[in-house]
Amino acid sequence: MKIIFLIAAFNAFFFVFLLLQKKKALHDRILICWLLYLGAYTGIYGLTSNVLFTNYHLLSVSFISLLMLHGPFLYLYISALVGERSKFNLKDLLHFVPFILFNAFVIIGSMIPELSETIRLDHAAGDHGSSRLFAFFLIITALSGPVYFLFSVKLFKKLDINIFNNFSTSENINPDWLKKLVYSFGAVWTVLIIFATIHHVFHLFSWIFCTDGLSLSLSVFIILIGYFGLKQKEIFIQYKDNPIVYITEPKAKYAGVLLDEAETEQHIEKLMKLMNTGKPYLDADLTLPSLAAMLQIPSHQLSRIINDKLGLNFFDFVNQYRIEEVKAKINDPAFDNLSLLGIAFECGFNTKSAFNRVFKKLTGLTPSEYKKKQ
Repeated sequence: MKIIFLIAAFNAFFFVFLLLQKKKALHDRILICWLLYLGAYTGIYGLTSNVLFTNYHLLSVSFISLLMLHGPFLYLYISALVGERSKFNLKDLLHFVPFILFNAFVIIGSMIPELSETIRLDHAAGDHGSSRLFAFFLIITALSGPVYFLFSVKLFKKLDINIFNNFSTSENINPDWLKKLVYSFGAVWTVLIIFATIHHVFHLFSWIFCTDGLSLSLSVFIILIGYFGLKQKEIFIQYKDNPIVYITEPKAKYAGVLLDEAETEQHIEKLMKLMNTGKPYLDADLTLPSLAAMLQIPSHQLSRIINDKLGLNFFDFVNQYRIEEVKAKINDPAFDNLSLLGIAFECGFNTKSAFNRVFKKLTGLTPSEYKKKQ
């Protein structure tokens, strides 16, 4: 088991080395800090677990408090993908306050012998009993992971909305890998925390079983988050000389701003003319800001027109034109020499999976089923 933890620590630091070679967006910088923390945690655990929890009761408590950092790093990483931020905010540091307070309590406790003996994980508090404040911090530590996993699920929903309101394709930018990872490890983490809580309250299971389980899950997590995080692209890319205006704000921001009906009708007419004659949807990388630039109107105004007046998000709006273009080419003998996938690429799709998924969603048939019916 010790070898596994040390291998995981090595991998964490190796992925940090690779990430340092990238042009780093905010989510990459957060991932570097996250992997440094995970590598240090699993490495120290692998080297000292046989003596840490038996010979150094205050250090072992501080070591367990490190688990409070996992949730905040996860939350900040996803939030960096959700929006257009390029740097940390001071309020981001609030996520680390419970960890700081826990360790401040341990440091103060180490100076008071009577209090020090109540801060233990091995149930050897003796006549001094167990500190209620210590128990409170343990509860916060146990709840930290599950709570931040729930926060992350909410962020994923916001991320999906932002992607479908700004991009005509979600391939290579939508971090489905991260969703699966969070859901899987959220369940595993919660179960292990429950076991650790039962151990501490009812003295069931062994403490090593709990800590080994948590460290082993983190070891697997390191491999997956490092590998896929290294490949994760920045979603809302910004350029210093030409900033792009994406729509990542809640709809409420523009809810009080009334659209001029006559002007809106002109924009809709101009939009339809561009889509039907200019066919910008044939560009697989078409985005809301780029389409707004073609129409010479603000991104937020175009977004409101598509959402409120046409009843669609940007993703569905563009892809319905692509699907109609595909259907037209399937029925056109001039394109009989092309496969369905070839036609899909001609019409603005960039992957087979995206084409099949969108076609089935908008027509109720797979592309091959549709072709057979013609």
